[in-house]
Amino acid sequence: MVKPFIPQLVYVEPKALEYPLGEKLIHKFRKMDIEIRETTSHNQIRNLPGENHFQKYRIAKSTLVIGIRKTLTFDTSKPSAEYAIPLATGCMGHCHYCYLQTTMGSKPYIRTYVNVDEIFASAERYMEERAPEITRFEASCTSDIVGIDHLTHHLKKAIEFFGESEHGKLRFVTKFAHVDHLLDAKHNGKTRFRFSINDEYIIKFFEPGTSRLHERIDAAVKVAEAGFPLGFIVAPIYLHEGWKEGYKEMFEKLDGVLPSFARNDLTFEMIQHRFTKPAKRVIQENYPMTKLELDESKRKWKWGKYGIGKYVYHDQEQEDIKDTLGNYIHHYFPEAKIEYFT
Repeated sequence: MVKPFIPQLVYVEPKALEYPLGEKLIHKFRKMDIEIRETTSHNQIRNLPGENHFQKYRIAKSTLVIGIRKTLTFDTSKPSAEYAIPLATGCMGHCHYCYLQTTMGSKPYIRTYVNVDEIFASAERYMEERAPEITRFEASCTSDIVGIDHLTHHLKKAIEFFGESEHGKLRFVTKFAHVDHLLDAKHNGKTRFRFSINDEYIIKFFEPGTSRLHERIDAAVKVAEAGFPLGFIVAPIYLHEGWKEGYKEMFEKLDGVLPSFARNDLTFEMIQHRFTKPAKRVIQENYPMTKLELDESKRKWKWGKYGIGKYVYHDQEQEDIKDTLGNYIHHYFPEAKIEYFT
């Protein structure tokens, strides 16, 4: 079982200590006897411990930076939501395929922002602009926010903030089962709590440092019992020998324990595996022994966001994925809604 994340090293930006949350976190980490260093900015962090890239990368992934979110303009987050709400950046998981490999670049440490009230005020402005339409905010575009929230409780604050909002809803997704502290949050049905699930082969070989499938499913049951609207992202859908059987077993396990009352408002999102040339280089550098298939000749090239091309499965393979998994969902969860396949 994966234990809740505890950083090996903490950096703090001095201005973060001007916020009560910053002081509270530093006090917590001092009591835990974790080394704390000061940095003027996360961009100034140099000389992380480690004798080579491999060691430095792993130490960076267990380093937490406590700072201020300076940019309060939110990115769009289609098709999941209208906007991404930035509560944290980076992830302690070691998923070989993760797109954060390239967006984080040489700084794969985890950052948490203590000016959450300013972030919420910005969210309020976005909601006012679109009112009376509902505005959805995605909290996990740049991190697995659940993975650090047992330390910060920023996500719990966000759940309760949107629970009281008139025109806002919150969404996030996680690969971690450490949800107990969130179960009593006053969500008022306005937060959709989603879990990323995959077949056992992918979790075993490509998702080290994350909760196992049965742990995620058990956590999903707890979340459903706490009254949260529930969802699952099947991602990345990856073709390997026996993939159809593997995904069928995954849905069978979920069907075996998910209570009936959670199925009337249940969503699924499906995302096929894709990669870019820059991502391939970074993945092979950080995980040189990976079994991940990254052969461009076996893929179809597709224009991506910001003009960066990505490699996806061929059209016929995509149809096979969509039909196979779509049929499983309709069979086991006939009331559920498939939000998209991409």
